[in-house]
Amino acid sequence: MNILALDLATLTGWAHSDGASGVQSFKPRRGDSLGMRYLNLRAWLSRIYEVAPFELVAYERPLLHHRGGHAAEVLLGMATHVLSWAAEHGIETTTRTPGEIKRHALGKGRGSKLAMMLACEKKFGHEPIDDNHADAMWLLDLVRRELR
Repeated sequence: MNILALDLATLTGWAHSDGASGVQSFKPRRGDSLGMRYLNLRAWLSRIYEVAPFELVAYERPLLHHRGGHAAEVLLGMATHVLSWAAEHGIETTTRTPGEIKRHALGKGRGSKLAMMLACEKKFGHEPIDDNHADAMWLLDLVRRELR
């Protein structure tokens, strides 16, 4: 099964089961309306799907009580658009909490961004771009393991 794993944020980490991964910026450009971030996310998902189709989107569940007002609004909006895009394309979705991802990567449900990045480099053999990239790679690894 082909999977796209996402760590949603303004800088979204992503990892595809075909081996491609990285970080995609959804930072609004000067003059953009507030909704452009979400339109750009949907267009990006369509481009990824066109190049490397997937049957499942896994994303890190936004824990809104850890975020401020604007960050919570952005994460919730991004998750909503991922869900609606996936529904429009007949693609399944699944989520995992940050604690579940950290437990998979570090053996415990808590850990720093640096610890996640170092563990990612050790397991996958290359340095992640940032913590968002590392989280997406770990999420992909977790979901793949669970689906075996």
